Amino acid sequence: MKPALVLKEMKELRESWRKQGFHYNTEQQKRYDELLKLRRERVKSFYANDRVWKGPKKTVEKKEKEEET
Repeated sequence: MKPALVLKEMKELRESWRKQGFHYNTEQQKRYDELLKLRRERVKSFYANDRVWKGPKKTVEKKEKEEET
């Protein structure tokens, strides 16, 4: 399943969760758990392949430069 479709379906399930008084029915809960597992696997692959920025934010660098002057 495409990552964008996973996120879209998760968003739709969260919206229905809100409308249902913050409860999923059993089918919705199973589907949400499956989608969450897919999403977590994708994010783990980003970390495994070093596709995630791990350095400082630029705002931090600007603050450090301002303090030096």
